[in-house]
Amino acid sequence: MSDNKPFYITTPIYYVNDVPHIGHAYTTLACDVLARFKRLDGFDVKFLTGTDEHGQKVEKSAETAGIDPQAFTDKVSQNFRDLAVSMNFTNDDFIRTTEERHKIACQDIWKRLIDAGDIYLDKYAGWYSVRDEAFYAEGELEDKDGKKIAPSGAEVDWVEEPSYFFKLSAWQDRLLEFYDNNPEFILPLTRRNEVTSFVEGGLQDLSVSRTSFKWGVQVPGDDDHIMYVWLDALTNYITAIGFPDTDHEEYQKYWPADVHMVGKDILRFHAVYWPAFLMAAGLETPKRVFAHGWWTNEGEKISKSLGNVIDPLELMETYGLDQMRYFLMREVPFGNDGDFSRSAMVQRMNGELANDFGNLAQRVLSMINKNCDGKIPEPGTFSEDDTALLAGVDGLLEVVREAMDAQSFHTALEKIWSEIRAANSYVDRQAPWTLKKEDPDRMKTVLYVLADAIRGLALITQPFVPEAIGKMLDQLSVGEGNRDFVSFGKAGRLAPGTELPKPEGVFPRHVEEETAA
Repeated sequence: MSDNKPFYITTPIYYVNDVPHIGHAYTTLACDVLARFKRLDGFDVKFLTGTDEHGQKVEKSAETAGIDPQAFTDKVSQNFRDLAVSMNFTNDDFIRTTEERHKIACQDIWKRLIDAGDIYLDKYAGWYSVRDEAFYAEGELEDKDGKKIAPSGAEVDWVEEPSYFFKLSAWQDRLLEFYDNNPEFILPLTRRNEVTSFVEGGLQDLSVSRTSFKWGVQVPGDDDHIMYVWLDALTNYITAIGFPDTDHEEYQKYWPADVHMVGKDILRFHAVYWPAFLMAAGLETPKRVFAHGWWTNEGEKISKSLGNVIDPLELMETYGLDQMRYFLMREVPFGNDGDFSRSAMVQRMNGELANDFGNLAQRVLSMINKNCDGKIPEPGTFSEDDTALLAGVDGLLEVVREAMDAQSFHTALEKIWSEIRAANSYVDRQAPWTLKKEDPDRMKTVLYVLADAIRGLALITQPFVPEAIGKMLDQLSVGEGNRDFVSFGKAGRLAPGTELPKPEGVFPRHVEEETAA
């Protein structure tokens, strides 16, 4: 067991009826960046993702495909595993709700809720959307062509069936007290305000079982019922760390989770239902639920009917994986909605990655290759300008750490880029190409300072663009063992005389292919 401080981060589990799209990639990418950062910062990280595989929609889709639901989910769950591999995600586990370990965990939490007196049997009657796997109140619906339509645009049917209910109404005051006592449980703050006012408006008891279909986890002691999707789905976060064995090493180490990362559309389930289930079951609540915003595509809402769903694999193919990772974390303040635009992506790639950072590294390493026998030069006495540049880069860890702990990825990148811009200004001021003739020793000091500044900038940028930065660190001859944050700043300064390989660009400029008229 590691002595490092544990850190547990989760994505939502993705519904297998969807084809992986930019929204899935975005949530998991944010978790991956944070997981990588924490590992570099000495944490013992558990990073979980997976798929949600039960429900009426899956049962119907499998029937339409002419295969049994398990074979159907085996096939489509693989699409999400493949996306994780393609995008270089570093998840430690991939959970599926059809796994035996998950069924055991769900049935245990159910028994705990029954024992606590928080579940009772009654009858459900109401409007239900198969597509949304959700019940709607009459007031939420529109009449259209003689049909009732949910706010999502999905059709609803009137459903009457026996159902077990969770006494959510009894948790209203306790949830509000919980939010008061844990002001950072829901971030960003705008989302916290939404949830609080929803709970203040009064809570209805929650239907947590169904009898009209069979594809789900059976309710213990009542084979006619299967657990309804959210109680089943949310339990995945504790299944993956050994629950129901609360003495399990991973459960003891990682629970409560540090961050559940979710899209804003599923915040209510994570910030209202999930803490209520856990408290009723006598279990600890997670420390934070962070709800990010949605992307539009070139100003339009993304939808299958418009045919403008963004395929992350196509983006990767066109622009490069690291470039896509950078753009998604940089373009929009995390938590806000954002617009995806190809021209904005090319601008970020060429302006910030290629020009600002790539060109800085290429220029400096080429000068060292040419003027210092391809070795890290021996510096002389540092000037005020030298010390200021190194201090600015050395100070990044603290400010970036603070931004990452608030899931403010765009802020972290802005702080890093302000130091990259400072390094470029320093090059222009110091003009090492002029010093080569006028003061070769001073040139060596300037190139040393720049090389070490690039090392620091590369170390702290690793979580965002790992592949390209790995190549940059190779070109600085920084060994694998010196790439974590223990080596950040003075502790890992470059050793003069270290041989460097011939430099190569790591962030190529993107030129759009011209289409024939």
